Amino acid sequence: MNIAVVFAGGVGTRMNSKALPKQFLSMHGKPIIIYTIEHFEQHKDIDAIVIACVGEWIEYLNGLIEKYNIKKVKKVVEGGKNGQLSIYNGLCAAEEVANGEKSIVLIHDGVRPLINEMLISNNLESVKKNGSAITSVPVKETVLMVKNDDDRRIDNIPNRYNTRLARAPQSFWLDEIIEAHRKVLSEDKTDFIDSCSLMQYMGKKMYLVDGPLENIKITTPDDFYTMRALLDAKENEQIYGLEN
Repeated sequence: MNIAVVFAGGVGTRMNSKALPKQFLSMHGKPIIIYTIEHFEQHKDIDAIVIACVGEWIEYLNGLIEKYNIKKVKKVVEGGKNGQLSIYNGLCAAEEVANGEKSIVLIHDGVRPLINEMLISNNLESVKKNGSAITSVPVKETVLMVKNDDDRRIDNIPNRYNTRLARAPQSFWLDEIIEAHRKVLSEDKTDFIDSCSLMQYMGKKMYLVDGPLENIKITTPDDFYTMRALLDAKENEQIYGLEN
């Protein structure tokens, strides 16, 4: 079984939205999270979707799922206090859905809607072949390392040709990733920024999958406007045939 685990537990303080969490902001009349979910809904190899959502918005999300006729969502559970715990809650829900069947999970941000069918397929194939799939993109500019946020001195400049940006989905065998989560929780570690970091801590080998450069996370107003411009460009391709 192939299960998408979408986490949408944040409230989006950097978006400066006064009414809605960022995942529910509307773009061309459709909430961002619905754009995200539809990619998994429409992929022929995805069997189920589970979502970890900020608690007080679960009812609202369930209404959107019904409105947009999303059929593959099997569970919506409450998110945790941070990203790691939200992912864990989603993985526990996926474990219930899998019901003992060997399964792949694709862990994805609810506010990362600019993925595509090929990326999902490549994640699935990499897990089957290598045991993991970490979506990434090349670094296009020089990265500067400092010791802390207040330090204005450059500590290191890594070679950008050996550096990549981790994005999502990040995909694994369900039994392996949930075992890793339970192990770190038993050590009272709850500050891993993503599944890739957690699995690295556990000493697991991970393999890269190339993702589209536009696969950004909609976190700030600038990201929101970038997404709108990209959607407008795709729409123009359909109308004017610019892909030719």
